[in-house]
Amino acid sequence: MYNVYQHWDPLKVCIVGKSYSPQFYSFIENDKVRTVMERIAKETEEDYQKFITLLNSFGVKVLRPTVSDNYQDYIIDGKIMPPPMCPRDWTIMLGNKFYFKSQFINSNIEDRFNINEMYEFDKRMWNEVLYDIHLQGNLIINDINIINPPKDYRLLNYFNSAMTTRIGKDLYFGTYDDWWTEGKNEKPNHFKDISLEVLKQQYSEQFPDYRCHVIPTGGHSDGTFCPVVPGLIVSIKDASTYEETFPGWEVIYLDGEGWDKVKPFIEVKKKNRGKWWIPGEELNDEFTEFVESWLGHWVGYVEESVFDVNMLVIDEKNVAVCGSNKEVFEAFNKRGITPHMVNFRHRYFWDGGLHCITSDIHREGTMNDYFPFRK
Repeated sequence: MYNVYQHWDPLKVCIVGKSYSPQFYSFIENDKVRTVMERIAKETEEDYQKFITLLNSFGVKVLRPTVSDNYQDYIIDGKIMPPPMCPRDWTIMLGNKFYFKSQFINSNIEDRFNINEMYEFDKRMWNEVLYDIHLQGNLIINDINIINPPKDYRLLNYFNSAMTTRIGKDLYFGTYDDWWTEGKNEKPNHFKDISLEVLKQQYSEQFPDYRCHVIPTGGHSDGTFCPVVPGLIVSIKDASTYEETFPGWEVIYLDGEGWDKVKPFIEVKKKNRGKWWIPGEELNDEFTEFVESWLGHWVGYVEESVFDVNMLVIDEKNVAVCGSNKEVFEAFNKRGITPHMVNFRHRYFWDGGLHCITSDIHREGTMNDYFPFRK
């Protein structure tokens, strides 16, 4: 049976995401856009394969979603659905329970996609992965069959590996918003009737075998901080909560790294996101400029200058990283940790670093208690 209790235990089985193939984009009439998308697809899979080779060298079994070359297989409500690049966003192994959240259910039930179309879409992509997990005897908790979700269904938006940090007995849940911090007076729509304390209480009721914590990360927590090994955290934000949530741990702050460095591109991408997966919109000049600018400037900049805390810990002595950072590597060296460089060139185009494009579903080990003084 598969299980995960701490994300630095030896990794044994891991899902690695998958993008669409170059052939997938053959329907695009605009030569400039099609050529760029084909190149991005080709280079993305090249980087995936190098990453998989690294994982295999540590004896890690790799599972991958299934992707068709026919874009018509992925049209829902007139849009082409994004590829399963980031399994971390939709899956998590917590203890020996595997949680699989549909990619297209959201907390506002009225806004979700057609349930039958969504089910078939998910089944095509994830069937082989789910079958492997089922064979191991793990309980699979799959929300795509939930027709009338409970009131606290909103928790499923937060309960994925990108928002959850598993430190043995303690679970840390990040948040998309930090409205409860000083100076924030208006709550986002999906939290108008919930407080930070209530959110923590709901997690504690749902996972009574764990100590649950909620921390304001302002987005996916794995893009904000990474507890690499017991006693060491690498973070791109100065969060005072570390003193309370990880007492006594060393925290290395990397101000201005990661997503902060590519904010101008992210803003442009937001403007084009609605056009990105709509057939025919690739003829739009603004869209063409967007995809061309990625290869014309941003890829080289990201490769050379951006360090990402979105790292995958293989075990307590080996960590897969994107980019290099002197301060981080010195801290690694003191602890006998080897960083393994993985050049994932298009991680900001696809919205996912090495942690996002994977989902660890089996690690050797049992639950430890790193903070036994807590109630």
